[in-house]
Amino acid sequence: MTDNPTETPASTDTVPDWLIPNRVYDVLKWLALIVLPAIGVLVQTLGPVWGWTWADPVATTINAVALTIGVVIGASALKAKASKTE
Repeated sequence: MTDNPTETPASTDTVPDWLIPNRVYDVLKWLALIVLPAIGVLVQTLGPVWGWTWADPVATTINAVALTIGVVIGASALKAKASKTE
């Protein structure tokens, strides 16, 4: 700890700006924005055609997972933006 209250402790130097690493962010963003919604639409579209009674719950689950991933990466981006303006 430092004697000056305006200085941050040295241990915070290792804390990343992002909640998640850049590569993980890129993969999750690709999944949340492209892959999972496309799979959800595919399952929901083909379900009635092929008589899949499980299609609606599965498509809803896929869309919920995509939304959750989107929230996580959005929170990470907001945290990074806030840390850059400080």
